[in-house]
Amino acid sequence: MLRREGNAIKVFKCTAIIILLLLAFSSTFPWDVPYIAPVSPDLGPGSAGEAVMDLQQRLKNWGYYYSGDVSGFYDEDTKEAVKKYQEVKGLNPDGIAGEETLMAMGMGHVIRSFSAYAQNSSRISDEQLLARAINGEARGEPYEGQVAVGAVIINRTKDPKFPKTIAGVIYQPGAFTAVSDGQINVPIDPKSTVVKAARDALNGWDPTNGCIYYWNPATATSKWIWSRKIVKKIGKHYFGK
Repeated sequence: MLRREGNAIKVFKCTAIIILLLLAFSSTFPWDVPYIAPVSPDLGPGSAGEAVMDLQQRLKNWGYYYSGDVSGFYDEDTKEAVKKYQEVKGLNPDGIAGEETLMAMGMGHVIRSFSAYAQNSSRISDEQLLARAINGEARGEPYEGQVAVGAVIINRTKDPKFPKTIAGVIYQPGAFTAVSDGQINVPIDPKSTVVKAARDALNGWDPTNGCIYYWNPATATSKWIWSRKIVKKIGKHYFGK
């Protein structure tokens, strides 16, 4: 009888230990929160914004690297200029301004800024993150136009010129105003139309037919963006490739 009771106590203790370990493990790992893999602060073809303008201006100031317009759009001329710089500095001449190249150019502020954005996004679902981007970029647009902006972001994840994740595309330095002005950090009501638009885009609705760029013709001043092929106009935005 004593041996049976002793075995029962051992089994009970082992079971209790296993349960406690499972509870501890589940409390430290956010099973209910989608995980977004870290993304890179690379600047490359398709990137746009102040970080690209900063890069172009530096390359222009340093002599023969870049002679084009400081447009804020990372085009082929910018890529070639970065390759020249990388060759001179003994870096991998791939034409992509990754972390090593940005540090060599004195653009550590881009990496630090990006790291802060990436850290803030690490616990946000793709749907919510996409909705925040749509809200910042197209909340005043017709519903189809909101879905279209979400579709452009998703289309970029499938294009080799861009990061492979939604977070990577959205947080690509200088790519979206919603990130630059902090709107990306504001949670969106799950009942909002932009959340529904994000869901429709994630489910495959693409009103743009594969576009990877959009711009407002009333405010766009860059010659580069006007070189894109216009595929469709929805609301105030042109969508192109």
